[in-house]
Amino acid sequence: MKIATWNINGVKARIDNLRQWLSDSSPDIVCLQEIKSIDDNFPRLEIEALGYHVETHGQKGFNGVALLSKFRPDEVIRGLPEGDGDDQARYIEGVFSAEGGAIRVASIYLPNGNPADDLIKYPYKLRWMERLRLHAESCMALEEPLILAGDYNVIPEPHDCFDPAAWATDALFLPQTRAAFRRLETLGLTEAVRATNDATNLYTFWDYQAGAWQKNNGIRIDHMLLSPEAADRLQSTSIEKHVRGWEKPSDHVPVMVVFDFATAA
Repeated sequence: MKIATWNINGVKARIDNLRQWLSDSSPDIVCLQEIKSIDDNFPRLEIEALGYHVETHGQKGFNGVALLSKFRPDEVIRGLPEGDGDDQARYIEGVFSAEGGAIRVASIYLPNGNPADDLIKYPYKLRWMERLRLHAESCMALEEPLILAGDYNVIPEPHDCFDPAAWATDALFLPQTRAAFRRLETLGLTEAVRATNDATNLYTFWDYQAGAWQKNNGIRIDHMLLSPEAADRLQSTSIEKHVRGWEKPSDHVPVMVVFDFATAA
């Protein structure tokens, strides 16, 4: 089973790229972020025509997440729990029946948090990460394959960006941010890409400005965290970098992870 995550940076602006990528790569489940669309305006007919079921948690103009899948989920949860008063559409979770049993997949658009000295934005990011940790902990107790995929807006390690000094004061790379990410991992979650590839210059985002793509001045902020039951089924990972070179690209590229859920762990 192929499960992918992609910050699409506006689904209506990238619909041609999305359709092309779905046809080329044929993922079974796709976690989209930053769809920038309310649910009713999501271009579901174009996606359904390719054989995908669509579930969205949208918001007008910004944020928004979605799950696309070749089979209908048994259950869908919209919004991260314990978020009274939080109306930002950043989390959607689906439970799917696979040959080897149920799997739980979430699409996550974690807050950016910049500017880091902002008294609202950065504290909100850290609170959101703690809410995610608590929810992940409760999901882990189910002892089923759990896949937390998305744009985490976290650069985990210095080798995950082209120039650590340039990001030293950024909310994506601050010690508090990286520590919060490590607290997630210490629940027993495995970061899929680094479990399979320790190379440097592995990036998933290149800014539109200053020739970042042409210079390969990127950062790696799109991640897939796996429970032990999912990590046991992990076969391979890939970063589909070529998509960044397409016309009218997103500034992120898809991360694809292949699992074997057909056999017993």
